[in-house]
Amino acid sequence: MTTDRFDATPRTRVKRLPDRGSYDRALVHAILDEGIICHVGITVEGQPFVLPMAYARRGDALLLHGSSASRLLKSLAGGIHACVTVTHLDGLVIARSTFHHSMNYRSVVALGTATPILDPERKLQALADLVEHLVPGRGPDARPPNDQEMKATTILDFPLTEVSAKVRSGPPGDEPEDLALPHWAGVIPMTTQYGHPEAAPDLSAKGPIPPYLIEYRRTRS
Repeated sequence: MTTDRFDATPRTRVKRLPDRGSYDRALVHAILDEGIICHVGITVEGQPFVLPMAYARRGDALLLHGSSASRLLKSLAGGIHACVTVTHLDGLVIARSTFHHSMNYRSVVALGTATPILDPERKLQALADLVEHLVPGRGPDARPPNDQEMKATTILDFPLTEVSAKVRSGPPGDEPEDLALPHWAGVIPMTTQYGHPEAAPDLSAKGPIPPYLIEYRRTRS
């Protein structure tokens, strides 16, 4: 039965500054839906690896994809335990003391194992979901993958079972005895800006740029 919260487990319970931790399902989904890059951590033969990867969320699972020849994808498809993280940086927190300088952020950490999506129809739908997550509206406006491209691509389903969010927001938390110091304190907000689409040099189509590209944004929930 789905609830509005993920269960906090010994591995996902936030121990450092636990008041910043959250297991709220809607918050986790919102953080994941805004992002486009996750970092996937695994250990292979005693050597840790953390690699960036595009992803999409479908319900309570992440879709991870890449080359079928990728060591990371092969390891994940084999059932190796993994850690997937997504982070948004919202501001630099400038405090009166060096100790209390910080960052405002929203992050998600998910632990678990992935399963390859092998059914052709499910795999094709997963690829469509990935494109729609990265560029909403693009799917119908591009050629779908052919059989060779499908074979060259691995799609993994990574269930969101052990997951937590952590968020910091607001002004610096200076010590009371530092409030009268003559140093500026506050927050430098940080946002991501998207520029005007630049056409490929070999573009043959002479039509206008699609509105969904001109208006592209990643909306914060």
